Amino acid sequence: MTKTALPKMLSFSAPDLREQIEALPEGTALIGISTDGRAIAVDLDAETPHVLVCTASGGGSTTMLRSLTAQFLHQGAHALVLDPKRISHLWARALPTVTHRGNIAGIHDALAGLADELKRRLDLGGDLDGVPRLIVTIDEANTTLRQLARYWETFREKDDPKTSPAITAIEDALWAGRAAHVHVIFDGRPDTTVLGLEAREQFATVILARFTADTWRRLAPAAGPAPKQRHPQRGCCHVVQQGDAHETQAVRMTDADVVNWLTDPTDNQS
Repeated sequence: MTKTALPKMLSFSAPDLREQIEALPEGTALIGISTDGRAIAVDLDAETPHVLVCTASGGGSTTMLRSLTAQFLHQGAHALVLDPKRISHLWARALPTVTHRGNIAGIHDALAGLADELKRRLDLGGDLDGVPRLIVTIDEANTTLRQLARYWETFREKDDPKTSPAITAIEDALWAGRAAHVHVIFDGRPDTTVLGLEAREQFATVILARFTADTWRRLAPAAGPAPKQRHPQRGCCHVVQQGDAHETQAVRMTDADVVNWLTDPTDNQS
């Protein structure tokens, strides 16, 4: 298999790339193009109900979350976007099928609502015709989980569960989401002290950039030793699926790309 240099950028505004993305089946989103020229995608209905994105600062995780979420929204999904910085996903505020939450109280309440929605969907017994796929996008997830734990402690009463119900909702979505068409895109290295040791196993697609050898060993052990190239180039990542790692240039969508595409799909000018 011939290995080539990755393109410097893979912009959604390129007409041929946009056409390729729009031709994908429902539940599938393009992550990017690998060094052997293959399209690397995530299929939520196959082996990958959830996606883990883990990068160091400047590694492109926000862009990755925006690109994947937007593609599923274009296919008719709804989304809950948790944005603890409050400014990383401003595009989400403009879209009627997206719930955007930034402050920790709002995130807590939104996840309490997610718990109810997950139960409602599971009670349907698999009859999900007409029920839109729900994407739960969690930016800065480690920080968000720690803040949720502290927030719960501020008003938890004696008979309340020790674990924040918001964190429990995320755990339940990871375990039961496939059956309910609820999918988590998680930005960060899962904190085993909060989510438990098994949480990592729920992510069949792992996207890594600017990673340490320890991060690779913990999140992609089946893919062998950590590669020497850890992507100083913007937009580059390794996508690990079924034990195989693909060096990939990720699709780049700007806020304007996403809003224009989702509010006026006939407009070819992003």
